[in-house]
Amino acid sequence: MAEAILSAPVAFFLFNRPETTARVFAEIRRARPRRLLLIADGPRPDRPGEAERCAAARAVVQQVDWPCEVSTNFAEANLGCRRRLSSGLDWVFATAPEAIVLEDDCLPHPTFFRFCQELLERYRDDERVMHIGGGNFQFGRRRTPDSYYFSRYPHVWGWASWRRAWRHYDVEMRCWPERRRSGWLRGRVDDPLMAWQWTRNFDRAARGELDTWDYQWVFACWTQDGLSVVPEVNLVSNIGFNALGSRTVVAHPLGDLPAAALDFPLRHPARVERHAAADRYTHWSQFSPASLGARAANVLARWRRR
Repeated sequence: MAEAILSAPVAFFLFNRPETTARVFAEIRRARPRRLLLIADGPRPDRPGEAERCAAARAVVQQVDWPCEVSTNFAEANLGCRRRLSSGLDWVFATAPEAIVLEDDCLPHPTFFRFCQELLERYRDDERVMHIGGGNFQFGRRRTPDSYYFSRYPHVWGWASWRRAWRHYDVEMRCWPERRRSGWLRGRVDDPLMAWQWTRNFDRAARGELDTWDYQWVFACWTQDGLSVVPEVNLVSNIGFNALGSRTVVAHPLGDLPAAALDFPLRHPARVERHAAADRYTHWSQFSPASLGARAANVLARWRRR
C-alpha cells in the first residue's frame, strides 16, 4: 500500500449530498493525507429522506484505504450552516495546528493540496497572513507574474489556515458593535458604499439573521489586518449549486467555474502586501449591492468583457 503523501491535515465537511461528497472525497483520496478530520451535520427532521442521504454521505467517507489517522465529529441533530461550520472549525483547530478545509461541494484540482501545504509551511509563523484560498474569481485576468497574490478577501471554497489565525474568530462577533460605533470599517475599505455594504453584512451576521459562518471569518481577518492568499488560477470548482444545497440552491455565475493546474515550483511574491486592483474587482463583481441577487449574472458578464 502506498504511503500517505500529504502531511497537512485535511478537514472535510459533509451533509446530505452523497454524490458531490463522493467526487470531492475521490480527490482527497488521491492526495492521501496522513490525517483526515471529518465533520458532518445531522438531518433536518422536516425533510423526508434526508436522514438516509446523510447516512449515505457518511458512508462515502468510510472508504479510507490509505495510511491515515481519521477523526470524526458527527452531529446527530441538525445544527445548520452557522453552528455546524463554526463549531466544526473550532474542533478542527483545537485538534490540529493547521489544516486544509473542504466542503462537500468544493471540488479541488489535485495541485490545490500541494499549493496549500507549501504555503502553510511558508507562512506558518507570519501573522500577516491568515488565510490561503483555493478560489480565483478574476476570470482569467493575470494580476501578477507570481503564482499568487494577497487579498483582503478570504475565499472559502477550499482553503487552509492555522490555529494562530482561527483564534481570532468569534461566530457571535461580540466586538462588532464597538467597532461599528467607532467607524473602524471606514478606515479598512476603499469607499463609503463599500463600507455601507459590509456594515450591512456584519450587522446581519452579528444578529444571527444569516445562517452563515463566513462573514464572521472576514470580520476576524479584517480586525487583524490579515491577508489572504489568492492563487493566480482557480484551483477549486463549486459543484453544489442545486436544490440540495443548504445555501447554494440556485445557479450562480461563480458555480462550476473550471479548476486548472498550478505550475510548480511556486513563484512567490517579493512582498507581502495587498493587491488593491484585484480587490476592487472582487468587491464590485461579487460584493457590491449591484452584484447581488438577480443582477449578479449581468454584472459579472459586463466585467468579463472588459
